[in-house]
Amino acid sequence: MVGWRRFYAGIWRLHRCLWSSSADSLKRRPIEVNVLIQGVAPFRLKPLMVERVWGFHDLKPWYAYTSETAIGEAWLSGDKCVVETGPLAGKTLDAAAAAEPSLLGARRDGTAWEYFPLLIKYLFPKEKLSVQVHPDDAYAALFGGTTQAKTECWYVLQAEPDAGILLGLKPGTSKDDVRRAIGDGTLEQLMVRVPVAAGDMVYVSAGTMHALEPGAVILEIQQNSDTTYRLYDYGRPRELHLERGLEVLKLETDAGKVVPQSIAGGERLIQVPHFTVEKYALTSEALTVASKGAECLIALKGSGTASSAAGDVELVAGAAVIVPATVGQYSLRGDAEVVRAFVS
Repeated sequence: MVGWRRFYAGIWRLHRCLWSSSADSLKRRPIEVNVLIQGVAPFRLKPLMVERVWGFHDLKPWYAYTSETAIGEAWLSGDKCVVETGPLAGKTLDAAAAAEPSLLGARRDGTAWEYFPLLIKYLFPKEKLSVQVHPDDAYAALFGGTTQAKTECWYVLQAEPDAGILLGLKPGTSKDDVRRAIGDGTLEQLMVRVPVAAGDMVYVSAGTMHALEPGAVILEIQQNSDTTYRLYDYGRPRELHLERGLEVLKLETDAGKVVPQSIAGGERLIQVPHFTVEKYALTSEALTVASKGAECLIALKGSGTASSAAGDVELVAGAAVIVPATVGQYSLRGDAEVVRAFVS
C-alpha cells in the first residue's frame, strides 16, 4: 500500500505542476512551491572527479579510481553530480532542482534557491595548492551575480604527522608587503602556518589568504561557488588574479580552528552564518533529525540508511545524500560516521 500511496502522490504532484507557457518565461508559477504534499525522498549523488595539477592519479583508499590526469577533488554535491537513486536518477543535481524546485527550499528572506546552496568536496593534495583568497558577500554583491562569495571550512579526514595549512597573515602585514612578497617569492613568510591533525575543523572565512599543503585529506564544505583569486602559484603556469585578490584580501579575519560542541547523538563541528556542520556516529537505533531545509549527508566511514516518509536511501562512504527541503523529518541508522551540512 505504501508504494501505491507514493505513486498517487506523484500523479497529484504532476497534475498540480503548472508551467508558464509564455515565450519569455520558463519559470514555474509560485503555486508549485506549496503543492508537493509528500515530496522527493532523500537521494544519493555520484561523486564527480575533478582534475587539478596538484592532485593524485590514484585515489585509493578513498575511491577505487585511477586516472592518467591528476585528480585533486571529488565533488560530492556539485551542480553536475548525477543522481543515482529515486525518480530523479540520471539527472544532474541542477537538472533535478529544475524539475522539482521545492526540493531546494528557500533562503532566509523567503526567496527560492536556484541551486543547491552548499558545495561539498574531498580534497586530495599531493602538492601545495596556490595561495588564494575568495570574495565575501558584500564584494560579490557589487557585481550583480557575476561573482559569487565563498566562505568555507575544512574538516581534516586524514593527516600525516607534519601536515599543516597556511591560514591568514602575520600581525602587522600590509597589502604592500603582500604585493612585494608575491613578486620576490617570499609570500609564505608572511603567512601563519597552522598544524592540523585528523578530526580538526578549520574555518576559512571569505577574505582570508590561505593555502593547503600536501599531507592531509580534507572534507571541504563551502558556499556553492568556485570563485577563487589566485595570488601565488609556486611557479606553475596558471593565471594569477593579483589585483582582484588584493582587493578582497582582509588583513585580519576570524579564520582558524573551531572547537566542536556536543549535541544529541554527536557533535557540532562548526556553526557560522553560511552553514552548520554536524557529525554523528550512527548505531542500529534510529536517530531522528528535524531538517533545516535542503541538507547534505556524507558517510565518512561505514554504511547506513536515511529514512523519511517519502522513502529511504542507503548511505555509502564517500558519496553525498541530498535531503530535500520538503522532507521535514528523517531518521538515520547504521554503522557509520556521518557528516550533516545545511545552511544555518
